[in-house]
Amino acid sequence: MQLSTPLSQVLRTTKEYIAVLDEMGLRTVEDLLLYLPRAHEDLSTMHTLGTAPLDTKVTVSGSVEKIRLIRTRTGKQLVTGKFTDSEGTVCEVIWFNQPHIKRMLSEGEGIVLTGKLIENGYKLQMQSPTFEKQGGGDLVHSGRLVPIYPQHDKINTKWLREKISLIKESIEDIRETMPHEILEDENFPPRAQAVYAMHFPEDPQQVERALNRFAFEELYEMQIEALERKKEWQGTRNEKFIIPMNIDLIKDFFASLKFTPTDSQKVAIFEILTDMENDVPMSRLLEGDVGSGKTLVATAVIANVIEHGGQCAFMVPTEVLAKQHTESIGKTLVGFHNYCQKEGISMPCPKVALLTGSVPKAQGEEIRASIQTGNFDLIIGTHALIEGKVQFENLRLVIVDEQHRFGVAQRERLKSKGSPHFLSMTATPIPRTLALTAYGHHDLSVLTEKPGNRKPIHTKVVSPTDRKTVELFIDKEIEAGRQAFVICPLIKESTNEDFSEIKNVEAEKKRLDESFSHRKIASLHGKMTPQEKEQIMRAFKEKEYDILVSTSVIEVGIDIPNSTIIVIEGSERFGLSQLHQFRGRVGRSDIKSHCFLFTTNPEQARSARLKAMEKHDSGFHLAEIDLKLRGPGEMFGLRQSGIPEVSVANLLNPELVVRARKAAEKYLQL
Repeated sequence: MQLSTPLSQVLRTTKEYIAVLDEMGLRTVEDLLLYLPRAHEDLSTMHTLGTAPLDTKVTVSGSVEKIRLIRTRTGKQLVTGKFTDSEGTVCEVIWFNQPHIKRMLSEGEGIVLTGKLIENGYKLQMQSPTFEKQGGGDLVHSGRLVPIYPQHDKINTKWLREKISLIKESIEDIRETMPHEILEDENFPPRAQAVYAMHFPEDPQQVERALNRFAFEELYEMQIEALERKKEWQGTRNEKFIIPMNIDLIKDFFASLKFTPTDSQKVAIFEILTDMENDVPMSRLLEGDVGSGKTLVATAVIANVIEHGGQCAFMVPTEVLAKQHTESIGKTLVGFHNYCQKEGISMPCPKVALLTGSVPKAQGEEIRASIQTGNFDLIIGTHALIEGKVQFENLRLVIVDEQHRFGVAQRERLKSKGSPHFLSMTATPIPRTLALTAYGHHDLSVLTEKPGNRKPIHTKVVSPTDRKTVELFIDKEIEAGRQAFVICPLIKESTNEDFSEIKNVEAEKKRLDESFSHRKIASLHGKMTPQEKEQIMRAFKEKEYDILVSTSVIEVGIDIPNSTIIVIEGSERFGLSQLHQFRGRVGRSDIKSHCFLFTTNPEQARSARLKAMEKHDSGFHLAEIDLKLRGPGEMFGLRQSGIPEVSVANLLNPELVVRARKAAEKYLQL
């Protein structure tokens, strides 16, 4: 028997069971041996009937006789027997609706029973215990630490234990997957030994050592893959990548601002610019909570690149955000240029272009021609920015906002357009351990503070029965000159009955027009044209509307400082990280802001998960809660990346993740 031998050739079972195994991805001997238990049950202690505690699962050894099949008046079938232990104590054994057991047991046969021992009247009894015959070698289902496997509808854990015990000799052939030096450094057992310990452990310490090894190995393999992707992106060393850090320029940039950047902003700028002084392209992820000032960090880095004659491409997920960045970054860079002129410092006035799908064809061609001849220093746009006809004269930096899953093919396209460094930014606060694992091909910079005097956002989970009270408060705030967002999960009413109670933009706009008849209300959603969305956002920013009803299209980056209220309908349908993103649309000034999380029904308003939003304003803390509750795949759209296979417990173990990272770096000699 070899590891590659098909299970159909070694297991005595039906074609139906082989088909189910195939469905479970278990086709060879090796597949089945690597199907590891999810837990272990300690049945190692053997009791006698006299010492066994009542109403607790116990294991007893003895013999069975007087085995009878009884049919009740109601048509049920019982198998009964008399069990005698080694001390001669007797108990009654009864199995319900398992007539086959009568055929499986012989009079006076030695067996080991595992089940609850109860007192029924004046006699001891065990109901439907599991049993195992003695004399056939080592016990499989009792008398040891018993493995419990992930089950299928047709294949249970007992069946799996029996089959794995038949092929256990092949475990010694399982090949090692980690370097010998790492096993020594980490004091891990060899892989074959760890697999054996999971299926046939002698003590809990063996299981723990094996689990530690497999947890580490899982993260180590992901770190190897991530670092190899990073190595591939960076390619061979070349001096053309080097962009020196101009310390004086950055000091002048800070001086041109009307506020002082936070310490973590300064650290992130230093880390990024240090990377860009190397002769390999940078690959870095900048993550920070909502409102932590990632755009300012990007702007400082852009200024350093432009001062050295390089072009920058800034790609964002939506046209609304592209236009907003063009205005805000352009304004900051022009302000910096004016400051330099006033101070007698040489700094060219940066030329900024906006390139999106809605730009008219003739204008787009004109912009692309100017990009190619180097007439634009910074080009901000959507995904189309790096594709098709867009060519750069001297592309040195690419920044991608909210697109941290940037594909290898797209990176290759970027390489072909110049010698770019790569900076990815995300406002989703990803727990550091998950970031190191999922996005390990990036180095990591984290913004941990918020600039300015921003006040915590008052957050309240609200039952629909309290709507009137909240709407009176909103009206009072609007009277004081404030504005409000209302977020709905759907654009229009769904034909699906399951979604019939879920709020939609169209119906909510009509309802609010009646409830706030003296206020101006607009709506916004993803099916509008870019021009329509831009027009509404501009009008809302200029205070032409009091309330904006929208879908999640406003989740990312929208900056309306006068908006101090956000109402999120159907809040139970969103993850904590996304709710935190929505909440970040307000609280962008020194005015007190409010977030109301409406649930679809009153019971949902008592949700402990939603109540976490009231207690915590740290996106990183909420992301960790989300990670525990929902798993990484649900949180960060990683279903295709392999991350969901990593247990959340491993991801929330910083020490283990860092050890795996260091081991991978050592192995790859980075």
